[in-house]
Amino acid sequence: MKVIFLKDVKGKGKKGEVKNVADGYAQNFLIKQGLAVEASNANMSKLEGQKNKEKQLAVEELENAKELKEKLEKITVEIQAKAGEGGRLFGSITTKQVAEELQAKHGIKIDKRKMELNEGIRSLGHTKIPVKLHSEVLATLTVSVKEIK
Repeated sequence: MKVIFLKDVKGKGKKGEVKNVADGYAQNFLIKQGLAVEASNANMSKLEGQKNKEKQLAVEELENAKELKEKLEKITVEIQAKAGEGGRLFGSITTKQVAEELQAKHGIKIDKRKMELNEGIRSLGHTKIPVKLHSEVLATLTVSVKEIK
């Protein structure tokens, strides 16, 4: 019997796949548990519709990420911190602080985990932080650290 998997089933198939499985297994387990539906013409067309919708959402997501990249690369986030001699900060500026400042001043919300900063910023001046917005889009955010007077 041909079935369309609604959820991932270990060792059998992934969500959205169409596979041939034993009739008893399909009727008594997959369909009863809501893990699959029979691959009828109506269900096949529904599956195609879902796949097209997912493709459309993926394209929109990529476009939004590209627009956000353009915005981010024009922005400089300014953060003030206490510094000692030679421009060294007391403590460090973390991605959390950068994300909060970006949200507060520019209204752009970005998860701190998307910022690829191995260790905090420890000196005054400009620092470029790579921000992963999408699997295909990498933006560069400029952070300016100034001394509190």
